[in-house]
Amino acid sequence: MSDRALCVASAVLAVAGAAVAGYLLYVRHTGSALACATGGCETVQSSPYSELFGVPVAAFGLVGYATLFAAAVARGELARLAHVTVGLSAVVFGAYLLYVQVHLIGAVCDWCLVSDGLTTAIAALALLRMRADALRPAFGARA
Repeated sequence: MSDRALCVASAVLAVAGAAVAGYLLYVRHTGSALACATGGCETVQSSPYSELFGVPVAAFGLVGYATLFAAAVARGELARLAHVTVGLSAVVFGAYLLYVQVHLIGAVCDWCLVSDGLTTAIAALALLRMRADALRPAFGARA
């Protein structure tokens, strides 16, 4: 897969993730009903764990997805490094939040699972992008 294809796929997934985070922030600030198939979303979103330092976790997600989008569309080594670093950090944070949902809150949010899947896919694409970059000098391949 070319560097361009990896970047486009990652950017599209980051936009989808930003949409999920934006929706969760919108619902939180308007008090609207949260669409949820399992019923666990409201429990998770109203728990004390839905905020970090007084800021909704979804706001951190929105910033993270914006950063992932910017890193995906940017060129150069620093962009690739930011892409993989933020992507893997998002996966680790998502795993922590999933642990909190299952073991401390006792409910799982569908939207959080979607976000976890998106960040995992973005991190995988970022790793492939780094790998492709690392192989390029050895084999003379072009992006």
